[in-house]
Amino acid sequence: MSDPEAANETARIPPQEQPEYVVRFGSLRTLGVMSSRQSYRYGDEIVARTNRGTEIGTVLCEATPVAFEAMEEPTQGQILRQLSKEDRSHLQRLEAGAAKDIAICQRCVNALKLPMELVDTERLLGGERFIIYFLADGRVDFRQLVRDLAKEFQTRIEMRQIGVRDEAKLLADYGDCGQPICCANFLSKMPPVSMKMAKLQKATLDPSKISGRCGRLKCCLRYEYDTYEAIAKELPSPGSSVLTRDGNMKVIAQDLLAGQLTVKTEDNRRIMISSGDVLKVISDPQTPTKRK
Repeated sequence: MSDPEAANETARIPPQEQPEYVVRFGSLRTLGVMSSRQSYRYGDEIVARTNRGTEIGTVLCEATPVAFEAMEEPTQGQILRQLSKEDRSHLQRLEAGAAKDIAICQRCVNALKLPMELVDTERLLGGERFIIYFLADGRVDFRQLVRDLAKEFQTRIEMRQIGVRDEAKLLADYGDCGQPICCANFLSKMPPVSMKMAKLQKATLDPSKISGRCGRLKCCLRYEYDTYEAIAKELPSPGSSVLTRDGNMKVIAQDLLAGQLTVKTEDNRRIMISSGDVLKVISDPQTPTKRK
């Protein structure tokens, strides 16, 4: 049988050559750049020392320049070891006590009559702190609550006021597409999403169908928006007058992905033509006129 300790020793890397890895950790799937004395691969579960304490994380990739560009101010830390059976058992005990933890927190909140809604709690593997996630309309004076909870849990208390997107990240599982929700699965940035994006992609404007688990517009509306926008700029916009082999026509609508236009002919018929049939754009309302 091979000795795990001996295997770890052979994998150790000299300090001057130690790699850095992108690691996802914590309930909010925070990304951090962690140095290491050993080599790791995608998906390896590890124990790391982060800016919060000792906690469990998952290795995503090496911290290359491309990876840095995809992250917003990643935290720094160090990978201590690969997750062991003892670490996993300890984590399972912490997770088993989560319902009791939040019940204690709720009791303390109710006693102080604070205007806040508890969302979730998180214990670090090393026990350095106990984090409480909550929703509130404004600022909440929770100083007495922190003192009460510190007596209950005998550790440092951290209060984190979050928004509805973070609430979904903590509690939601699957979107109506049948896939794990993006923000909890792979998104490292929360992209801005607007109704303009839904309109350009001809998505339904029914809020119940284009809203995610957080109640806000779905993040996936952002994914292909740049492509749609680029195609839309290449085609004559609605309201344009165009010249084709069959005469002058007015553009009514665009079918961006098909590269086609719905147009009205001079005899008031509505037909669909390929964008390649347009010989010249006579006038385009989206193009600003030059002042003489």
